[in-house]
Amino acid sequence: MNERLSKIAEVLDQDLNLAEAALLIAMEEYPGLDIDSYLRKLDELAAGVQQRLPAQVGLEETLLTLNQFLFVEQGFSGDTDNYDDPRNNFLNEVLDRKRGIPITLSIIYMEVGRRLGIPLKGVSFPGHFLVKFSTREGEVVLDPFSGGNLMSKEDLVEMLEETYGGTTDNGHAPLERLLTAAGTREILVRMLRNLKGTYLRLEQYDKALTVIDRILLIQPDQPDEVRDRGCIYERLECFRAALENFQSYLALRPSSGDAPDVHRRIAELKQIVACLN
Repeated sequence: MNERLSKIAEVLDQDLNLAEAALLIAMEEYPGLDIDSYLRKLDELAAGVQQRLPAQVGLEETLLTLNQFLFVEQGFSGDTDNYDDPRNNFLNEVLDRKRGIPITLSIIYMEVGRRLGIPLKGVSFPGHFLVKFSTREGEVVLDPFSGGNLMSKEDLVEMLEETYGGTTDNGHAPLERLLTAAGTREILVRMLRNLKGTYLRLEQYDKALTVIDRILLIQPDQPDEVRDRGCIYERLECFRAALENFQSYLALRPSSGDAPDVHRRIAELKQIVACLN
């Protein structure tokens, strides 16, 4: 799997197949996964929408039909009961169970939309992944987690306030910048970070390490992931590996705000490793 994922990681962002890459990521958990069968499921969903469209149809009616088909007829929905279920991060599981989190439901929404000729883009909004498309009047933002609901500016501000626990006036990026379209690698890395967080909360540290390796395979320039890998190794009492990762982190980011703490941990780990020799 890593060889196939490595090849995808070398492809230019605009040429990456989002669904295929997401399914390749799932192969770590599901080694016998038939990627082509799940890509056909996306084809079949798009065909189901297409069959319900008249010959001449506009973008608005196509989206309404897409929402009706996916979220009403097919029953896709946000998993509000078991949000932290790791299966919600794997595209194959979301296609099978029809339950997911914002980013995996958005990937399905975008991939079905792409097959219908709808130019949907992912939005890595703080705390909640969204989808958007552009019109002559401006950009329209949708929330696949809530059935493809249209998001007003007020809805987005409220979502920001929920994420940050208060007002949005204290140094946060302007709303327009937060709605910038996310590239394919950015989407994959955000999905993996969600999965990493889930594994850490479940104390499944070995799986969290594997996820970090995949993040660094797709986007190597991620110092925070190197630091987090060091933290996990330290928790697992793999002290040499922890030391190496903390040293690599400081080499990549010597002036980081947490550098004093990391220096302290390195000194402690050197003492521990010296005792092991």
